[in-house]
Amino acid sequence: MKKTGALILVAAGAALVSGCGSTGLLNHAGPDEFAVQRQSPLVVPPDFTLAPPKQGQPRPADESVQQQALDALFGGPQARSDIEKSTLSMAGPADASIRSTVGDPGTYTVAKGQVTRAILAAPEGDGRDAQTTIEG
Repeated sequence: MKKTGALILVAAGAALVSGCGSTGLLNHAGPDEFAVQRQSPLVVPPDFTLAPPKQGQPRPADESVQQQALDALFGGPQARSDIEKSTLSMAGPADASIRSTVGDPGTYTVAKGQVTRAILAAPEGDGRDAQTTIEG
């Protein structure tokens, strides 16, 4: 039994090693790596739809980078619905440092904790099977 296992290992090793040589059982004719042609570089075709800028109009790049990023993410003002536009107009301008103000330890925030977690973890349904529990 030991001789059979050793014979199988020697045969497998010989088959694996024969793949490394240029002659033998597994002689593969691969492509010549020096015969590869270089591809021509990509050329951007001219865009004939561009119109020359008009005098007195703002340049397209005058918009801030932050505003361009927001427009790319959320579609900009033209993608907003009428309800969203009216809500934003009622809210007024946003403070640019709002995230820093909210993260300040002096800012009063309400920790809702367990009540909010219980509401979010509640099973979905119309509430017909709901039960009241008293914790004490």
